[in-house]
Amino acid sequence: MAPMGIRLSPLGMAVFCLLGLGVLYHLYSGFLAGRFAFFMLGEPAAGGPETPHGSAPGGAVDLRELLAVSVLAAVRGGEEVKRVREGNVLNAKAKGKTREGAEEQLTTGDLLSNRRMFYLLKGAFPAVQINSEERVDTADHETVSWDRSIPEDIKQKIQPKEVPAESVTVWIDPLDATQEYTEDLRQYVTTMVCVAVNGKPVIGVIHKPFSSYTAWAMVDGGSNVKARSSYNEKTPRIIVSRSHAGKVEQVARQTFGNKTVIIPAGGAGYKVLALLDVPEKNQEEADVYIHVTYIKKWDICAGNAVLRALGGHMTTLTGEEISYTGSDGNEGGLIASINMNHKALIEKLPDLEKTSHK
Repeated sequence: MAPMGIRLSPLGMAVFCLLGLGVLYHLYSGFLAGRFAFFMLGEPAAGGPETPHGSAPGGAVDLRELLAVSVLAAVRGGEEVKRVREGNVLNAKAKGKTREGAEEQLTTGDLLSNRRMFYLLKGAFPAVQINSEERVDTADHETVSWDRSIPEDIKQKIQPKEVPAESVTVWIDPLDATQEYTEDLRQYVTTMVCVAVNGKPVIGVIHKPFSSYTAWAMVDGGSNVKARSSYNEKTPRIIVSRSHAGKVEQVARQTFGNKTVIIPAGGAGYKVLALLDVPEKNQEEADVYIHVTYIKKWDICAGNAVLRALGGHMTTLTGEEISYTGSDGNEGGLIASINMNHKALIEKLPDLEKTSHK
């Protein structure tokens, strides 16, 4: 019985409840729809946090996009390297000594290239770990944006491919061959970016600032560079660091014969390009690249990725694959080749490994 003898009919009660539900739906439908989209589709609700640029829903990154911005970073860094060298404002100073006792040089070109490359990559892919040869000074932050455009040659050759952001490590070498850079031996200088997924190099970019040539490749994707077609496995041309030529020459000629050619050169990026078909007048050609001492991973990761993408190999002197996680150094030296019997090369050079830890 309702108060004061008023009776509510079942029909009236139903209409009243429906009106109430309509009001509640009007008030909360927008909120609920936004929450549903956020949880089901991984998209932000209205007023909620946005997904960072360069990161797909679920914390994934697209390797094709990462390749595109890596090429741009290498070119932008190269612009700084070239500008400093041509302006002759290197401000070179020693930043320490190598394990062999040689002084490592640091220039304004290294620092400005590093800043430009690091912040471009970090702005585009904030969730990805980036390792660089030079320290990044947070007080010297630079906002470098990417318009998210992908060059046509990359679009044509590479399909989108997403991987978890936490599986990716980017290695930057903002100025490879700094010693040669200070000596104005410009042909050896490169800027490089490498992307490793679960420790395996899958994207490599090698840029030559003074000729504007860029080589890039993606494992199981495509490349804009090819391997050379002619090699001499019996008496190969071996490219080595300028400071290591004497260490390698005697052993190499004992192994391959007195006709073996030793090519001293600067820069790991330059040495890898020597194994490829590169349209560069100042680029020497070699069959094998050997390094007999400790070397940093940002020096070799990009070249390793390019060689892998083209069917080549870069391993330690004992044939072990190099992992691009953990420490920033490779203790076992390296030997790199393409379109050759890599295992046979390793078996011919057993003595070189003894010097790699010095």
